[in-house]
Amino acid sequence: MSGTVTPFPLAAARPAQVPFEREELQRILDLYGRMVAAGEWRDYALQFGKDAAVFCAYRRAADYPSARLEKRPALRNKQGMWVLYGEAGQILKRGHELPGVLAVLERRLLKLVES
Repeated sequence: MSGTVTPFPLAAARPAQVPFEREELQRILDLYGRMVAAGEWRDYALQFGKDAAVFCAYRRAADYPSARLEKRPALRNKQGMWVLYGEAGQILKRGHELPGVLAVLERRLLKLVES
């Protein structure tokens, strides 16, 4: 034993921020683009913290978010790491998979077609 301390492997280190993966961000921004085209949203914000990554969508720039999507990896094995909040802060959907959580917002884009 030489008395040196071996560093922890990088994979075991906890990240300083929770990120969105490229595919997740692509899916979120695709929905954002469709909501902008439909006139529902005008602005968005991203926030990255040590516990969660948050995407907020706004109708107007100086407004409360009309939708807030959070990714919390610590809840992955419990109720799912994805949580979608509505404008009043109510939980609209929780889940383990992003597409299932975003389906709530995607339904707003569907319009009744008269035959």
